[in-house]
Amino acid sequence: MDKHDPLTESINPRTRDLDLLPVLEQARLMNEEDRVAAEAVAAVLPEVAAAVTRIAAALRRGGRLLYVGAGTSGRLAALDAAECPPTFGTPPGQVQAVIAGGARALQQAVEGAEDDAAAGAREVEARRVGPGDVVVGIAASGETPFVLGAVRRARERGAATIAVSCAPSSSLEAACELAIVPVTGPEVIAGSTRLKAGTAQKLVLNMLSTLAMVQLGKVYGNLMVDLQATNAKLRRRAVRIVAAAAGTDDATAADALARAGGRVPVAIVMAARHLDPASAEARLARAGGIVRRALEDTGP
Repeated sequence: MDKHDPLTESINPRTRDLDLLPVLEQARLMNEEDRVAAEAVAAVLPEVAAAVTRIAAALRRGGRLLYVGAGTSGRLAALDAAECPPTFGTPPGQVQAVIAGGARALQQAVEGAEDDAAAGAREVEARRVGPGDVVVGIAASGETPFVLGAVRRARERGAATIAVSCAPSSSLEAACELAIVPVTGPEVIAGSTRLKAGTAQKLVLNMLSTLAMVQLGKVYGNLMVDLQATNAKLRRRAVRIVAAAAGTDDATAADALARAGGRVPVAIVMAARHLDPASAEARLARAGGIVRRALEDTGP
């Protein structure tokens, strides 16, 4: 296939008469096409698992995860990166998103930004990307110059590189060490890759960040035990998490959280093992900060 006419730009024969259909039929057709995104991601789960393993290993060693994208892909990257600190307590800068055109591109199109390969390379240089980092290039077509410039420079600097694209045999796939390519096919609206391709990319990014954090012990069972309780809703959620993880009631959980200074992992160990804050912190330190290991610790 011509690199300048990727599969994501093709015309979908199923939706040629979309504008002639009743609204309910239009919605039904979009819903049917959306299912393709989930099926496409299911077909590339081994590659997702390999990427998660690589990302978790880098983060465990103190490296960073950097997403690079333009347009919809960049906005999805920014969303995923922004959710990591409140959900998993990640330190600032550990998960970053680089979008062509900068912050302004989060809300409006920045004409020509995605065509600037040199700008992508400069962003990688500015962040001093190195061998300890993982750079994930995201582009539905796999041909976005800004993203290609970034991953090529990242690879030259020794970083691990991962492609997330919806077009097979793309330049992005060739430029990266590992590729995740859910093939979603032509869009309901020709070329509108914010639809199926965007959905598939969002599903993949959800898994990359979430499952990497699971590997790092940021999740106990299915509880986000390192969340940052920065508002009333999250404070209530923190109480529920401590209660569920420690097997206690909300009042006991709230008391433990208060004495732990709002630190959920410390509160869980305190409530579950009837410890004071200092003892709970010591147990967590021995466990490398991983709640499950701390709860299994039989020491003092």
